[in-house]
Amino acid sequence: APLFAPAGQSTQMVIGATPESDWQILMMSKYFYQKMQLKRVYYSGYVPVLEDTRLPALTTAVPMLRENRLYQSDWLMRFYGFKADEILDPHMPFLDLEVDPKLSWALRHLDQFPINLQSADYQMILRIPGIGVKTAKKIVSARRFQVLTVDHLKKLGAAVNRAKYFIDFNAGNVFLRHLTDLNLKKLLIGGSTSKFQDQFSQQLTLF
Repeated sequence: APLFAPAGQSTQMVIGATPESDWQILMMSKYFYQKMQLKRVYYSGYVPVLEDTRLPALTTAVPMLRENRLYQSDWLMRFYGFKADEILDPHMPFLDLEVDPKLSWALRHLDQFPINLQSADYQMILRIPGIGVKTAKKIVSARRFQVLTVDHLKKLGAAVNRAKYFIDFNAGNVFLRHLTDLNLKKLLIGGSTSKFQDQFSQQLTLF
């Protein structure tokens, strides 16, 4: 980092004031991180306060859920080994507001699942929905001593209600059998406890 900013520099992007897609925003974040070596990129949903023909109408809802999905995508790039063009691309330029971006990626790549926890590398374990960085590290450590089961995963901190559909247990994955990406998505949304559950199909209001 420059001498005038020893802790690193950051920037913020306002979301929703102009028509950029989520893919364009993530590609810009990638540029900031890789080329400009910024420490953080922040995202802020546009709050309409001025009446201007160049800006969204004053009645436009603040895109808080979209903002949240962008933060989740940013986290995937910074800590989970995802590339921006794995999360989105020109053919799918906007994030799915119904599910988080890691689950969205998994549903689009069911051919890579289920994952065998006993043999998969750390980076692939990180891509299992419901498993975070700390839990993935615990799995890699614990599997040296035992064959992991659903009960083990619960104790290790995994969100088993989500992860179980993407893991190959001893008897095969009975949870994923006969499920397509569409009905699996519906099943997971139906069992979600997200604070955004009631707003999956719309943006949140500011107050």
